[in-house]
Amino acid sequence: MTTEELIRGLAADRMIGPRAGWLLAAALLLGTSLVALIFFSAIGFRQDIAWALGTVRFVLKFVIVVPVAVLAVGGTFRNTTPLSSPARWGRLLLAPALLLVLSALVELVVVPSSEWLTKAIGSNSVNCMTIIPTLGSVPLVLFIRALRRGAPANPGLSGALAGLAASGIAATFYATNCFDDSPLFVITWYPLATGILVLSGYLAGLRYLRW
Repeated sequence: MTTEELIRGLAADRMIGPRAGWLLAAALLLGTSLVALIFFSAIGFRQDIAWALGTVRFVLKFVIVVPVAVLAVGGTFRNTTPLSSPARWGRLLLAPALLLVLSALVELVVVPSSEWLTKAIGSNSVNCMTIIPTLGSVPLVLFIRALRRGAPANPGLSGALAGLAASGIAATFYATNCFDDSPLFVITWYPLATGILVLSGYLAGLRYLRW
């Protein structure tokens, strides 16, 4: 049997895709629930969230992180079989990335240059770099375990997507606690925190998702 025949045989196996899909759905539900439980029991909303909901900068954070979470989850679900490809989902992820860049450029225009560094550093950088990876590690572990039931063509990419999905979920919760709403803060620290989970997912994929 050639490698191509093996791949096609695995792709034709009805137990691979559906089983991995159901396990991923369960991992998504359980992982999100656990993140919510940890967040609300140990962290919680920022004290002025009622006021923040009426500000553009606060809402903009969710316009960015929620699509990242949704698209990365979709890409992870799409990447469970040897012949599947998450390329379309990857291209869609460019939209929130471009929106973040655009919002940061607008911030540079409307905010005096003397405040740029202050806005970028913010007051919650340590929390951002610890809370997002910590919360996101829960769904990431569950995603990797579920993906082991599948046969992704690119284990590293599949793991990285799972890490991005996990970070999107975690960032969505964390954004309700973070007092730094400036796009300059978001574009500086959120990607760094996300990168920890993406790299962790990539390495986990290389180790645990090979077949």
